[in-house]
Amino acid sequence: MKTLATCLLVAIVLCAALSYTTRGGDRQADWNSSHDGKLAGTWRVTVTRYDCATGTALNSFPAILSFAVGGTLTGTSTVLPSSARSGDFGIWQHNGGDNYSATSEAFIFGGGVFSQRQRITQAITLSQDANTFSSEAHTEFFDPNGNLLFSGCATAVATRMNF
Repeated sequence: MKTLATCLLVAIVLCAALSYTTRGGDRQADWNSSHDGKLAGTWRVTVTRYDCATGTALNSFPAILSFAVGGTLTGTSTVLPSSARSGDFGIWQHNGGDNYSATSEAFIFGGGVFSQRQRITQAITLSQDANTFSSEAHTEFFDPNGNLLFSGCATAVATRMNF
């Protein structure tokens, strides 16, 4: 009796898992067809900060961004030590053609204490072969109460990470 109950429980769990996986695949296909999932994947990025008023380049640094099917974004950069800045978390969308937009946020820490929130808003253009992109970004820094402290500008070029 105990063995029969265990077998039935395993069968129910397997059916539920199969049903969930199948529905998830359908949702992914629907999302790709309506949102153009070409940007989905992980990218090696070179970011160049520049003076918004003069266009003068300030510095460049590497970053990694991952765009997930479904519209979420995660990333990290070397602009600050990992003890001073969290990873990036955000969202992205397809705007038509080769154009996408993304918004992400990260926490900045001073002396180990949360001191600022950084928001990065990007306009991304994907290459025809979908293996590189360029972007124009606007960054904003807010205090813990949400008050804008200052803003900046950046460009980025990226290459899709492949095996």
